[in-house]
Amino acid sequence: MAEIESLVHLAEQFGRLSGIGRKSAMRMAYSVLDFTDEEAAEFARAIVEAKTNIHYCPVCQNLTDRELCHVCNDLDRDRSIICVVEDARAVMSIEKVREYRGTYHVLHGVISPVNGIGPEQLKIKELLSRIDDEVKEIIVATNPTVEGEATAMYLSRLIKPLGVKVTRLAYGVPVGADLEYADEVTLFRALEGRRDF
Repeated sequence: MAEIESLVHLAEQFGRLSGIGRKSAMRMAYSVLDFTDEEAAEFARAIVEAKTNIHYCPVCQNLTDRELCHVCNDLDRDRSIICVVEDARAVMSIEKVREYRGTYHVLHGVISPVNGIGPEQLKIKELLSRIDDEVKEIIVATNPTVEGEATAMYLSRLIKPLGVKVTRLAYGVPVGADLEYADEVTLFRALEGRRDF
């Protein structure tokens, strides 16, 4: 059977998404063909609007479609604590716990020499610029992977000399797991049991 070029191209685009294999991408492409013209147009419009409207918060580097993200806009947040995470998905996961009332800083990755990612590719300069007399604690909440641990160590070495307490999430989060997949209870225990780094 000859390939349908437009369908293959659509599947290739879905295949560019993180975690989507060839078969899943093809299933998604077939699903789009079942859309009405209006649904397909709305789907395409949602992608373009998200790409156009969503940007980094100038304070914490979280994703937002406003001037500041919802956390930085919240005047009731404890600005003396900054929880440093790898990506915006981790912010969403911790927010589900509804116990953490500090602020965040999103690095947008981890140090990974194998993948050519050094500290200069991350939002570390922006984090350091936020540390002032008001900041008392930095919670390093990178994933418990080799890269996450290396990033946590690097941050600790940079921040401790500034006289700010650096803590790490307690290991209620399994090694090798991503924060976005941890349940609320596990994340709550990890936040509660954080320790000096």
